[in-house]
Amino acid sequence: MSHTPAPPSADPRRETLIVFALSLAAMVVSMMQTLPVPILGLIRADLGTSAANVSWVTTATLLSAAVFTPLLGRFGDQHGKKPTLVAVLGVMVAGSVVAALATSLPLLVLGRVLQGAATAIFPLALSVLREEVRPQKLPGAMSLVSGTLAFGSGLALVATGLLTSGSGADYRNAFWMATGFAALALLAVVLLVPATRHKTGGRTDLLGALTLGLTLLLLLLPISQGHEWGWTSARTLGSFAGSAVMAAVWVLTELKVREPLVDMRMFVHRPVLMANLAGVLVGFGMFANFLGVSYLVQMPEALTGYGFGASVLRASVEFLLPGAIVSLLASPVGGQLVRHRGPRTALAVAAALGAVGFVWLALGHGQAASVIGAGVVVGASVSFGYAAMPAVIMASVPHHQSGIANGINSISRSTGSAIGSAVVTTILASRTVEHLPAGIPPLPAEPGFTLTFWIGATAFALVGLVAWIGLRARPEPRTATEAAPVADAEKVAAG
Repeated sequence: MSHTPAPPSADPRRETLIVFALSLAAMVVSMMQTLPVPILGLIRADLGTSAANVSWVTTATLLSAAVFTPLLGRFGDQHGKKPTLVAVLGVMVAGSVVAALATSLPLLVLGRVLQGAATAIFPLALSVLREEVRPQKLPGAMSLVSGTLAFGSGLALVATGLLTSGSGADYRNAFWMATGFAALALLAVVLLVPATRHKTGGRTDLLGALTLGLTLLLLLLPISQGHEWGWTSARTLGSFAGSAVMAAVWVLTELKVREPLVDMRMFVHRPVLMANLAGVLVGFGMFANFLGVSYLVQMPEALTGYGFGASVLRASVEFLLPGAIVSLLASPVGGQLVRHRGPRTALAVAAALGAVGFVWLALGHGQAASVIGAGVVVGASVSFGYAAMPAVIMASVPHHQSGIANGINSISRSTGSAIGSAVVTTILASRTVEHLPAGIPPLPAEPGFTLTFWIGATAFALVGLVAWIGLRARPEPRTATEAAPVADAEKVAAG
């Protein structure tokens, strides 16, 4: 682990204010990702567009995040984290205003692209914490900021449900709410986060950013649009093939550039690689829970034989809000677990809780109390997972690479969320209730939800394998030359 420069002071109040400002910023980022999910139907009706076209409201943010997050994370490392944070939050405010005022789908998609660029706030926030918070307080601070991601995702679903309930609901209210939160986060960062003390300088690897961006675009585009395009269509398969080719071009580019965007040795370092794999799996599980539960509870029992006939408002407040609140309350517990037992144990606990929660959903989704209880368990598991992954990365990369490393981990979680959304949508669309009355659109059959929850349990079981096998401690060095640094480190630790 590299040496981290000590914070300038040990003022607890100052650290608390910094953590508050960065937690608020991270929460707003996660809200942007799930905000439009409950209102896609309203947007489609209001703008007079198709279901395929309106899906770009969510896809645009995902693709924008994939392109800008690693680039801005690296830019913050090089040229200053606070200025980059302020600029990105300004872009988020602008994007939220554009989305709220949009009277056409292209303008709304533009606003969502600007909102997506703000995903870079999370890795930048973690880099600031590493710079400003005392080492003994750092795991708890990172866990709290990370926990707000899961909370913000759930809060956005709940708040959107509240703002768009009733007749004559206007989806733009949700984007005005986003504008308010983004402006508040911008003000908090300007006033409470200190100026950057450490800058690496250097040139920005634009070619590396371009090739990485194209790789991620060609990967995430078919994942998010495959259901509309067809999973075996030429567009889908061609995009996946193009992504593989561009990935090879990106790696070759980064190996030849003097100051690469991503240090390949860091990228393939086992703890970093495993943290990114865990990010994909936890992101998948989070969205499988959000979408699976949201759709399940809205199913009309009289027609389908299952479900609770919940409105969007009831689905949000009664079934999703408890899990979101618990995810926030669990974040300091995750921080203590990381501090005292290490991120590997925290990730293993997250895996166990997530697997238990999804098995509970698969077996007991006929009772409202079971659905709520299982959602609470999954919410806690996601919070623990989000607490563990940055800790793994911070302990494994040098200070000047923390922004880009956490940026890549943010993209891994977004990729997992996109895969989760695609898998849930495809499964539910492929298994529909038979013999519905005329004029009723196809509704998912219950086995589709059961399969979704079992897949979620499998994803968290794989997180457990990542924790115990992928993050297993390396064997101690055997030669005298290799053992010397270890002996020196033990002497330092012994005091």
